[in-house]
Amino acid sequence: MKIPDNTKIQSVDLKIKDMERSLNFYSDLMGFKVIETVHNKSFLSANGQYPYLIKLEEDNSAIPRPGETTGLFHTAIRFPNRAELARVFLRLFDRKVKFQGFSDHLVSEAIYLADPDENGVELYTDRPKEDWVYKMGQIEMDTLPLNLSTLTSELKDRDEWNGIHPLTDIGHIHLNVSDLKKAQEIYSMLLGFNITNSLYSGALFFSAGGYHHHIGTNVWSSRGGKPAPENSMGLSGFTIKMPNENYLEFIKERAVEEGLLDKKSVINELVIRDLDHIKIRLVL
Repeated sequence: MKIPDNTKIQSVDLKIKDMERSLNFYSDLMGFKVIETVHNKSFLSANGQYPYLIKLEEDNSAIPRPGETTGLFHTAIRFPNRAELARVFLRLFDRKVKFQGFSDHLVSEAIYLADPDENGVELYTDRPKEDWVYKMGQIEMDTLPLNLSTLTSELKDRDEWNGIHPLTDIGHIHLNVSDLKKAQEIYSMLLGFNITNSLYSGALFFSAGGYHHHIGTNVWSSRGGKPAPENSMGLSGFTIKMPNENYLEFIKERAVEEGLLDKKSVINELVIRDLDHIKIRLVL
């Protein structure tokens, strides 16, 4: 069976150390809206409604994620256009948030930073799909300097701040993995994502429906690494929306055969662990 074209990353779950500090970053600064807070968990989205995009789970005893372990490289927050990316960038810049990089990836324009718990964050917007270039059957991507002047010139006025644009979503998730072949076994051979780019040294990119990538994987700092301890700050899991019941059942049968099915799976969703023990929730 073919992975549904409209498969997408729905949400990311993060374990954080201090809820007030993290909400200041994701909500007050960046503009995500808090849907609700229940006990030690806060659920955020761009429009203030479910499904959530980001779940924050506070654990005051959490430790920093050890270096060279597997887990989150970054969560990639996708804006509907360049002006909305520029709006959030300038808001963060005005408040002296530290940035880690600015890149033109040919298919997208991206700004990099980290949240208070050192979880990587990418803010990006796509270039029109008709402008993407294909090389040897793969989508060409690169890491070139981003022209911030042309980006910010898209923002004609800086009107009253009302938060992040309601159409903002999670465009992709990028993972530190221990082995690219193991990543391919899960994300391509089991889940059915297509490899869209294998030309970056130490990285593989996967997608559905011809997108440049829904999932990125790399071994740049984690080759041969072990999973982060359970009490580490960082990625608790992420959710993929696969809106096809037959395909979800197809994945379930294969996951059972491979011994990857999580016992916490319920009706209309499937929870598996990849070969680095990263939790993946699949929903309709």
